[in-house]
Amino acid sequence: MATHPDLAAEQAYIDRAYDSLEQARRTATRLRSMVEVGKGGTEQARWEREMIEENIAARLDYLNLGDSSLVFGRIDQARSEGGDSYYIGRIAVADESQEPLVVDWRAPVAEPFYRATGRAPMGLVRRRHFATRGRKLLGIEDELFGEGADLLGGGLAVSDDGTKVRGQSSLIAALEESRTGKLSDIVATIQGEQDEVIRSELAGVLVVQGGPGTGKTVVALHRAAYLLYTYRFPLEGQGVLVVGPNRLFLGYIERVLPSLGEAGVELAVLADLVDHVRVRGRDAPATARIKGDARMSRVLAKAVRDRERPLRRPLRVPYGVQTLVLPPERTAEIVADARRRYRLHNAGRRFVESQLYAALAEVSRVPTTPEEVRERARLAPEVREALERMWPVLTPAQLLHDLFGSRALVDLAAGKHLDSDERAALARPRADDVDAVVWTHDDVPLLDEARALLGPRSRRRRSNGDAPDEIRTYGHIVVDEAQDLSPMQLRMLERRSLNGSMTVVGDIAQATGVWAHQDWDDILEHLPQRRPEQRAELSIGYRIPGPTMALAARVLAVAAPNLAPPDSVREEGDEPRVIPVDSSTTGDLVARVAAVAAEERDAVDPGSVAVIAPATLVDEVAAALEAAGIEFGRAARNGLESVVTLVPVSLVKGLELDAAVVVEPAAIVDEEAQGMRALYVALTRATKRLAVVHQRPLPEPLR
Repeated sequence: MATHPDLAAEQAYIDRAYDSLEQARRTATRLRSMVEVGKGGTEQARWEREMIEENIAARLDYLNLGDSSLVFGRIDQARSEGGDSYYIGRIAVADESQEPLVVDWRAPVAEPFYRATGRAPMGLVRRRHFATRGRKLLGIEDELFGEGADLLGGGLAVSDDGTKVRGQSSLIAALEESRTGKLSDIVATIQGEQDEVIRSELAGVLVVQGGPGTGKTVVALHRAAYLLYTYRFPLEGQGVLVVGPNRLFLGYIERVLPSLGEAGVELAVLADLVDHVRVRGRDAPATARIKGDARMSRVLAKAVRDRERPLRRPLRVPYGVQTLVLPPERTAEIVADARRRYRLHNAGRRFVESQLYAALAEVSRVPTTPEEVRERARLAPEVREALERMWPVLTPAQLLHDLFGSRALVDLAAGKHLDSDERAALARPRADDVDAVVWTHDDVPLLDEARALLGPRSRRRRSNGDAPDEIRTYGHIVVDEAQDLSPMQLRMLERRSLNGSMTVVGDIAQATGVWAHQDWDDILEHLPQRRPEQRAELSIGYRIPGPTMALAARVLAVAAPNLAPPDSVREEGDEPRVIPVDSSTTGDLVARVAAVAAEERDAVDPGSVAVIAPATLVDEVAAALEAAGIEFGRAARNGLESVVTLVPVSLVKGLELDAAVVVEPAAIVDEEAQGMRALYVALTRATKRLAVVHQRPLPEPLR
């Protein structure tokens, strides 16, 4: 590939593109000096300067490639299509005459680079792939279509139907690169089935099923970048949200969208979407299962209604020389009227107050007005207590804290919806201060449901000018690892969809949580249904070597017998090592794990190694790694920044590393809610080498 006759000419073209990119950066920077506003500038001038500064900053972000390559391919059209050539790259670059040198990979004209096949060449005679490192061109690979095979020569004639890999040499070279602890984009090596997902229509919910190594996560992120390019208005204003399963995962994917020129996308876990609470840890599986059940929406709705109560006894309010007496029946009328008028609980409080003061004015023997009653009685303990009983203003945390802290309130709200054991599982000790409560990740969708029922406490704007504490919606939402989300978590996401546009990706075979779903229908019923959903499947595995996938497929056959493993592009690779430990002591097991981790580290140097352990062995494996003098990081604390990273099996989903050491498969199967699926996930994280270290008998599929 390095001896291609066009190598020098193409290198010169790439150099010219980089020079133009640098000139564009200088031009954008120079604009700043042209809009400087001195001390005497007007408010309008300062506002204009801020807008220009914002645009310049966005432009400079777009033009900043970092270490990424600018150009990765070229397409040549047939004479019948105009005979033009286009260089495809990460961003669009033009020369001094504004003639395009590089076309953004998301532009319509670039689509044939990813989609053309022998049967459907899309007007191409040649597709050229560049192997680059930064601005240096390392090699060229040509694919020829139709007349190009006769006229151009010197390349591979394309005659397939679109199921084969495009630019295989470039793809394999990219796959063989060592992992850095951060997910890389695949913009240079996107394959046909991936591109179909990326360029799917914006409207509606798109579900993408993909096995390990098919690139579903990175495809979903590229789709977000493509949608922002294609539908800049209105998406830029509406916002795009990417939701991941945990913070380790967000740290792993955080560089992909900025590398594609899109730095404004919000990355979040579900806990980030609720305000004013602290979230840490998870509930016991039984409790987590109940809190995720869709029935909890009815329980919480009833809990809110239970806080909208008429008085049991007459309200007596001292008022000058008389006492105003309001019968309970009148307070019942006020509460019933407020329920009819207001969908959000907190929004009805002012109405209840006004009606209470009006009712008190009506029973006065001396003519008076509601306003006068308010002024004279609003601080009276009797009035304040009455309002707090009839219609308290609540935060989501206050509602749940009161509810879970009282078995009587739980029974009242959940009696028709949950059985006795389920109600008991919701109980938690009441704290002295609700602000001191640390909520679990399983509480998050309940807090959000409560916010949706209660509404903000005040319609007034905050002191910083922001809108009241209301639920923000987004023009498009990307959800990764969706197969584990509970109905209540899915409701939380549906609530944030402005128009029903979502990309939902995952793998049913990797559903390992307490709410592991058996098919996508169970998930879709809780997501927006304003338009018919679209479905796609990624069937080709790019990341995992054939021998590793063959071993994992044996586990898949038991874990999810109705699902087929992806077809591996990389048929060759190192055979997985299965290493028994004859001793019966845990110390000998973890010592052997440390030794194997060192072996794998040396074998993939300078690549990365994950030591994947069941929760009960994580601390002992950590001690063994320390005793062996192996530098390592803990995934929950350090991400994947270290060469060797100790990862609990519960956090490893979605990650990829060069080598993996899977510790005690039998313990993984026993401890995880979906044990065999969790083992399948653990076995499919490595791009090069896999070692399995065990002391207990292996699960049946691995024997």
